[in-house]
Amino acid sequence: MARTLGRNTFLQRLMGAAALDTAIYEEVEADEGATSQALAVVVLSSLAAGIGVGDLSGTSLSTVVFVSVVSLLAWVAWAVLTYQIGTRILPGMRTQADVGQLLRTIGFAAAPGMLRVLGILPSVTLPVFAVTWVWMLAAMVVGVRQALDYQSTPRAILVCVLGWVLAGAMAIVIGLLFGPALQ
Repeated sequence: MARTLGRNTFLQRLMGAAALDTAIYEEVEADEGATSQALAVVVLSSLAAGIGVGDLSGTSLSTVVFVSVVSLLAWVAWAVLTYQIGTRILPGMRTQADVGQLLRTIGFAAAPGMLRVLGILPSVTLPVFAVTWVWMLAAMVVGVRQALDYQSTPRAILVCVLGWVLAGAMAIVIGLLFGPALQ
């Protein structure tokens, strides 16, 4: 007998994704209508990063925009690299995923990144960013494991960490070359 799962609201999906709930990741993987929601999560997370660096750099609009754009580009690079690594270099025996499935799951994996807005509070910017980066990595592992139908969490960890390191290096280079000077 087929079982029908109810659809969760956007807020329930955000909370489930942040809680590393595999059922939520399966739900958004299967729901093609969740692509716009996943994009919203990534954009909101990127804006939160831009606002959250306020304590380190002041709150100039150019800094907020720059950090938000770099954060968004880093996520895109992470997503593309993860897809390529996960489906071409390190696929599992059951890996069959399209770009949309992976983008939806890892889009929701950016949910903890919305908390980066708390970095604007004095003296907590670095701890907030460190915690949310690790949390987003953990969420990404769950999302990748579900979207790529991996039977092995270590494989998902390897794929995510490789993509994360490469995308992070790209973001650092862009920041050093084109970013505003931190005061």
